[in-house]
Amino acid sequence: MDAPAPLQSAADEQDDITIARREYEDENVVTVDFGRGVEAHLDVVGKTAIVVAGDRQFEFEIPDEATDVTTNDGMLIITE
Repeated sequence: MDAPAPLQSAADEQDDITIARREYEDENVVTVDFGRGVEAHLDVVGKTAIVVAGDRQFEFEIPDEATDVTTNDGMLIITE
């Protein structure tokens, strides 16, 4: 699973946003870190995720293959 396009674009444009992909035996995880000291807050409306990280806001359609979308320690975590 790839990171949603708005998040990937932001990571390509800004050095403080990093995206990590991890594959495990029973799941794949995409973690988005918005930078040191930046808290990420998540709202889900239907199939749309809205993430507010510091003074930035990102909206994206939750991938069909995603089984969970959460935040933890200021990072966005998308699990497949």
